[in-house]
Amino acid sequence: MRQTFNETTDPSFGARHLPLVRAEMRRQGLDGLLVPHEDEHQNEYLPEANDRLAWLTGFTGSAGAAVIFQDRAAVFTDGRYTIQVRAQTDPDLFEIRDLIEGGVAAYLEEAAKGSVIGYDPRLHSPDALAKLKAAAERAGASLKPVEVNPIDAAWADRPPQPQARITPHPLEYAGEESASKRSRVGQVIAKAGADAAVVTAPSSIAWLFNVRGGDVSRTPLPLAQAIVDADGSARLFVDQAKVGDDLRGWLGNEVSIQPPAALEAALDELSGKAVLIDPAQSSAWYFDRLEKAGARVVRGPDPCALPRAAKNPAELAGSRQAHIRDGAALSRFLHWAATEAQTLLPDEKTVVGTLERFREETGALQDLSFDTIAGAGPNGAVIHYRPTESTNRRVETGTLLLVDSGGQYLDGTTDVTRTVAIGEPTAEMRDRFTRVLKGHIALARARFPEGTTGSQLDALARVPLWEAGLDYDHGTGHGVGVYLGVHEGPQRISKAPNTQALLPGMILSNEPGFYKPGHWGIRIENLIVVTPPEELPGGERPMMGFETITFAPIDRTLIDPTLLTPEERQWLDAYHAQVLEKVGPGVPAETSDWLKKACAPL
Repeated sequence: MRQTFNETTDPSFGARHLPLVRAEMRRQGLDGLLVPHEDEHQNEYLPEANDRLAWLTGFTGSAGAAVIFQDRAAVFTDGRYTIQVRAQTDPDLFEIRDLIEGGVAAYLEEAAKGSVIGYDPRLHSPDALAKLKAAAERAGASLKPVEVNPIDAAWADRPPQPQARITPHPLEYAGEESASKRSRVGQVIAKAGADAAVVTAPSSIAWLFNVRGGDVSRTPLPLAQAIVDADGSARLFVDQAKVGDDLRGWLGNEVSIQPPAALEAALDELSGKAVLIDPAQSSAWYFDRLEKAGARVVRGPDPCALPRAAKNPAELAGSRQAHIRDGAALSRFLHWAATEAQTLLPDEKTVVGTLERFREETGALQDLSFDTIAGAGPNGAVIHYRPTESTNRRVETGTLLLVDSGGQYLDGTTDVTRTVAIGEPTAEMRDRFTRVLKGHIALARARFPEGTTGSQLDALARVPLWEAGLDYDHGTGHGVGVYLGVHEGPQRISKAPNTQALLPGMILSNEPGFYKPGHWGIRIENLIVVTPPEELPGGERPMMGFETITFAPIDRTLIDPTLLTPEERQWLDAYHAQVLEKVGPGVPAETSDWLKKACAPL
């Protein structure tokens, strides 16, 4: 389902809801309350019933938190939502703080002295909670788990939990039977020294059982939990309203479908057993319950995460087809942006609607993979900006339009960013764009040995910017699922340390950028697949690399050819030749004529 909170500006949420929550806090003897954005499943995108942060504050971004005291309150978010959080929250009620620099922990040390601060153990992972507990102790405060979340108690008109039907995900797309996956996961569980694993991440549930759902905005996920035994058998805990006869037959006899109310007793039955559970993905409530039941908790990664990240041949084939289909829709949009939009000068919401229409006309779109980012001029400099009624801006001649978007298809998930010139670009725009392009090409062409992590490759995309004293303040690449989440771990490419080696079949984004605050933003994003190691002529070690699977033209008017090396020009010409070959047959005649020019060699 899609988010239905007021996504424009509603600072009145705080004035209406804060008093209700504070009254419930007093009733429970709490001086403060932690309010994370995450829900019981640690989702990034939430069903409306679980978006407690939005209900309390009015802020609807996908990353954030709040801390509420009786006499003060703060909302935390990162640089992607600087404008949005100020538009959606009441500055007289909420102090705006940075989620990354210092974050909630630093605020607790500053403001929580001697306080009793409540937290809902179902909403915090143990890893995240440990940092907050340490900060509270330094402030002479204490964190207290609550039985009933004060927000839930105060939220009188809370929507019901979603009950979207869970559907089988056909083998032609999944590429491997659920029984085979459960057998492999069972081996991982046994290798970790455990008898069973508790799996709570909806993306892992969907992947493991070859099912998809509709409980989460922009992502085809079911809200459910599972206990998987080392022998590959499993219990799936899910609302029976989501289950049809087709699902029971699909899952087979080795999977027992049980109601959510049976989960607590099932955890208690693990007494005396070693149970694997991920402290970064599952909430503290599970750990508390298992320890109370007498189980031996084995802390370790979600056993589905790595197998899910390394795509099988069917998933890769489907992803390639999804990107060709999506590339045709995007090329139609880019043709519109390069022609009609240059004189129409539409607003950002029109840009968003036009692109979505082209995707819908493929006849295969299930949903967007995230809300489209369309930033005109200065809005393009706001990373992860999203147009609202209050910020909606018309494109203007002499500026740039940044569009980051994607689609959910049965055979794949797409995520692509293109920056286009509106009118004649300046020399500065062309210089910055070409440097971003050089970084993009450097990463796309990279060769690296087994064991290499994304953190070790991140600098390749930044060097052309660094050479001019420039940089960007976001990661270069995130993992992407297959008709699953558009953001997927454990792989990533960023400055931040990451110990996960890149493995063949992993899909990541390649998205360096540059942003001039108050003026414009630039980002070029394709999805790439890690290729198997192969011997290079004259080499001594097998090397892996990347296969680019996104196909859409890159704006030639923004490229300064004099800044490109012969190898970079060769890569770009070869890429555009592939775009024309793969996408050209799927676009109408008028777009085809434009595409031939847009993809011509430099």
